[in-house]
Amino acid sequence: MPQVPAPKESVVRPHRIAVIAPSPVSLFNLSVPDLLFARVEVDGRPGYEVVFCTPEPGAIVTTSGLEMQVVRGLEAVADADTVLIAGTGHRYEPDPRTVVAVREAADAGKRIASICSGAFVLAEAGLLQGRAATTYHGLVDELRQRYPSVDVRGDVLYIEDEHIMTSSGYAAGIDLCLQLIRNDYGAAIANAVARATLVAPVRPGGQAQFTETPLPPERGNACADTRGWAMQNLDRTLTLQDLARHAGVSVRTLTRRFHAETGVSPLQWLLHQRIERAKELLETTSLPMDQVARACGLGTADSLRQHVHRRTGLTPSGYRATFSRLATAS
Repeated sequence: MPQVPAPKESVVRPHRIAVIAPSPVSLFNLSVPDLLFARVEVDGRPGYEVVFCTPEPGAIVTTSGLEMQVVRGLEAVADADTVLIAGTGHRYEPDPRTVVAVREAADAGKRIASICSGAFVLAEAGLLQGRAATTYHGLVDELRQRYPSVDVRGDVLYIEDEHIMTSSGYAAGIDLCLQLIRNDYGAAIANAVARATLVAPVRPGGQAQFTETPLPPERGNACADTRGWAMQNLDRTLTLQDLARHAGVSVRTLTRRFHAETGVSPLQWLLHQRIERAKELLETTSLPMDQVARACGLGTADSLRQHVHRRTGLTPSGYRATFSRLATAS
């Protein structure tokens, strides 16, 4: 009998991201996705394939005055799973060709995101109508005036509204890219990328079809040692008094300093860290739900369910089924 060839293993291709570069473009806006997405590895393979493109391939000007070569045109958008529009940090008129390409990508069901002034392209394409969105703080008023149907929010790092994401400028692009990674591959991988690139951990995620207002960036380090100590003791019941005692200050002083540095109260910050730890344990272990709850300080399986569902829109078992790395690692 002729032998039947063994079935070939299916090759899962990387998630393709087309980064559209306007001219002029911020080099920082381009370096952030290049750096972060390149760090993602899943089961020994790259998690992303990043392609940079522009309406007219060739030399484009950067905001620093340098020139750079972009060899791909907007045809790259058609092959992408996610389209990310970089910004300039300054006012500019969106290229009509880019607007058309982005609108067609959205119509095809692709995920669309922008950094900084890239939000103007999304607005011009009609993708932000009736949605919440943000942009670089220096351009918030202009975005609001030019597109009154957009719910412009100038006091957040990024906003996720269904399959559309916008971020403020500069370092907020880091938060947006980490959020994209977390949506695709889970909290454990996103937090590993954050650690590898020496940036702040991922801000809180939003559940599906939910407008997200993440934690502000941390400012100052007076409470840094206490935050580190708390992260090492998330399995314990930690009170304000415990945190203040470790910091060597009063509860009132601790609360004031914590809010000044993190934008939230100590207990809000602590709850966020507990949920992030729970998500990592759900992704990377097979621990029963009650053990996961105790390990991250959420107490009971019921409490774990409430907090994870509120944050992600999934039950803990649903989150594990979606993001667990155990099956692919075996």
